[in-house]
Amino acid sequence: MAPIILDQNEYIKQHVQVKNPYLDTMEEDILYHFSLSTKTHNLPEMFGDIKFVCVGGSANRMKAFAQFMHQELELPGNPEEVRDICEGTDRYCMYKVGPVLSLSHGMGVPSISIMLHELIKLLHHAQSSDVVLIRLGTSGGVGLAPGTVVVTNKAVDYSFRPQFEQVVLGKVITRSTELDEGVANELLQCSAELQSFPTMIGNTMCTHDFYEGQGRLDGALCSFSHEEKLEYLRKAYEAGVRNIEMESTVFAAMCRVCGVKAAVVCVALLNRFDGDQITSPHDVLVEYQQRPQVLVSHFIKKRLGHIV
Repeated sequence: MAPIILDQNEYIKQHVQVKNPYLDTMEEDILYHFSLSTKTHNLPEMFGDIKFVCVGGSANRMKAFAQFMHQELELPGNPEEVRDICEGTDRYCMYKVGPVLSLSHGMGVPSISIMLHELIKLLHHAQSSDVVLIRLGTSGGVGLAPGTVVVTNKAVDYSFRPQFEQVVLGKVITRSTELDEGVANELLQCSAELQSFPTMIGNTMCTHDFYEGQGRLDGALCSFSHEEKLEYLRKAYEAGVRNIEMESTVFAAMCRVCGVKAAVVCVALLNRFDGDQITSPHDVLVEYQQRPQVLVSHFIKKRLGHIV
């Protein structure tokens, strides 16, 4: 939901929502996996000015993104000295550079889900408003050339449905995984302005596994044929799927429920129709992985008025 415009100088801020009445009854909320707490840390002072939260699987990559944003925003100090706010734990890393928060989330739905619960609570306790949450990542392309960046339209499951199924107390709860169309279109426009690498909007399929779940023939287990793999990928392509990863459905679902504008921006490291293993040279892969960072940096700088 966009901010509600009242006049030229005033609008109603969109605060991050939590959907848990029990949080109001707690004297202290311990964000265990961040090594933060509402009693031991002044969260509004630390995070109240956050406008952009960027998350990605790799701790090293998200530290590099924080250092990159420090340079791009021309902030004072040495980018090499950015501090890990979560240094009291080894589960996730977190760096703050101006109005940008950069976090790692590990691999797969369970890991990013834990991070998102605590991140959304952190933003709520900090009274942050008008926040945009973006997942930066890598993926397998479906009918795309390696290096293509995909901005997700809908995150879909293994049956190409735009939904996330969460088992709660033995029952299945289904939540929508539609992402913010306006943010996706802004990102696509930013790519057109950069003219540095191919970018497109498409559906992203989220799986629970890197190997069999994504139809790979090179895992320790394989219960299907090469022909069956290709048939599945063709069905995915026909359903609008352009890349495959392992976090987008829960990311989209949780952000949507909590009223947070969100986007998923992933680069394709290979075309899955051509194979399963990632064979590009290391320097090529490093440049591919920087593409979502460059695109999101441009988006952030444009939002902040650093780029006209």
